Amino acid sequence: MSRPYPPLIGWTRCFLRQVFPGLPAAMQRHYSLDVSAPLLRTQGYVDGRWVSAASVFPVLDPATGEEIARVSDCGPAEAKQAVDAAYKAFHSWKQYSAKERSVLLRKWFDLLMLHKEDLAKLITFECGKPMQESLGEIAYSASFLEWFSEEARRVYGDVVPSPAKDRKLLLLKQPVGVSSIITPWNFPSAMITRKAGAALAAGCTVVVKPAEDTPLSALALAELAEQAGIPAGVFNVVPCSRERTPSVGEVLCTDPLVAKISFTGSTATGKVLLKLAADTVKKASMELGGHAPFIVFDSADVDRAVVGAMASKFRNSGQTCVCSNRFLVQSGIHDHFLEKLGRAMDAELRLGHGAEPGTTQGPLINTRAAEKVVHQVSDAVSRGAKVLRGGKRLDGSFMEPTLLAGVTTDMICTQEETFGPLLPVIRFNTEEEALAIANASNVGLAGYFYSQDVSQIWRVAEALEVGLVGVNEGLLSTPEATFGGVKQSGLGREGSKYGIDEYLEVKYMCFGGLKP
Repeated sequence: MSRPYPPLIGWTRCFLRQVFPGLPAAMQRHYSLDVSAPLLRTQGYVDGRWVSAASVFPVLDPATGEEIARVSDCGPAEAKQAVDAAYKAFHSWKQYSAKERSVLLRKWFDLLMLHKEDLAKLITFECGKPMQESLGEIAYSASFLEWFSEEARRVYGDVVPSPAKDRKLLLLKQPVGVSSIITPWNFPSAMITRKAGAALAAGCTVVVKPAEDTPLSALALAELAEQAGIPAGVFNVVPCSRERTPSVGEVLCTDPLVAKISFTGSTATGKVLLKLAADTVKKASMELGGHAPFIVFDSADVDRAVVGAMASKFRNSGQTCVCSNRFLVQSGIHDHFLEKLGRAMDAELRLGHGAEPGTTQGPLINTRAAEKVVHQVSDAVSRGAKVLRGGKRLDGSFMEPTLLAGVTTDMICTQEETFGPLLPVIRFNTEEEALAIANASNVGLAGYFYSQDVSQIWRVAEALEVGLVGVNEGLLSTPEATFGGVKQSGLGREGSKYGIDEYLEVKYMCFGGLKP
């Protein structure tokens, strides 16, 4: 049976009065975005100037559907101007010393931390995250600028022992050039700094195309980059509507002046961009879709597994690329785990507007996202799954966090990434069975499992076909470690000391004619 879910906190005045007429008047409020004027930018940012386009597109609060800003709808012409500006700036930016680039990135980091409250508000209103999560994203976003400000000074080449006495062999690392950065809406700040921090540290210049749902965070980053002293043309932002995204993306992936593309988003879109980039043989980094398994073995600490499941699944209402999507629980602890997980959902999850204190679950990014979750729930129930918590779509793009039991591998929710607050649980009997289910996917970004058997930990960690493994831990990401997947989850790695290599070429120099 589906249990009633805790009441929504803070919604539009009309909906609250219709559905929850007994709520205090103080909770029946209208929400407005209140940030300092310099950070609320609505024009594109090209060559150090704020530029308007011929038209604008609306940015909506996904919690209320209300318009919060109108942003310049840049097209191919503005994208080309940005590429040209980045190419011109590259020739001077690559001449900056590593220390000079490091200092500027550090100033940019300091400004993000100084303005973290306002930057978090932008994320909450355009993306829907609760404020505490938005503040966490800004800290995470800034951490990449801090990390790569330090890595800028550690781009080392090699002196290779020569087989001949009359020559020296050197391997030099040099920036690839202009980099196109195309980012998603679910981490509208951090997905930019994770890429741009590495690119700028390496000596590259960038053109950013933010998601049409969340351009305000990208433009605020541009404002702070300018304040930090990042030179004109080094960091450019071209926001655009959904309708203009294909034409802008084509410029950024085909222009011969662009040397590198870095994309985070769906596998299907990544394949399209790779095809566009192929004609000019651009270097590419792709962080694509995930379908993360979360395995709980009989030997697991169940309480800790429940904590990890809550953190992994319900962060950003299930809208992260490393969210657990398929939960596999061994028979010996299956019922115990479900009971404790249901109680944790009842006690800890509260839906509402992200600006409202106490909210842990905001809306999904739009109504299409909510409809997708509803479809997966309906499909599972029609095939025999049971709804233990939630299961219903609410007003707008809000969706009740949902717990399903009796899930089987023929259900859509175990075959496709959900990107929503749906937690389907599959019962399994053996380790081999769990690994077979976990690896039966054409993507492999993240995977999680809980066990206290040391031998099993090593076996499963090595056997999981993913790029990131969480062992007794539901939250993985940190700038010090690599981020990226295997199979159709992408190409390359971001973060860590390896992240900067994605923006560098290795040049071999043979210095001959030397006297022994």
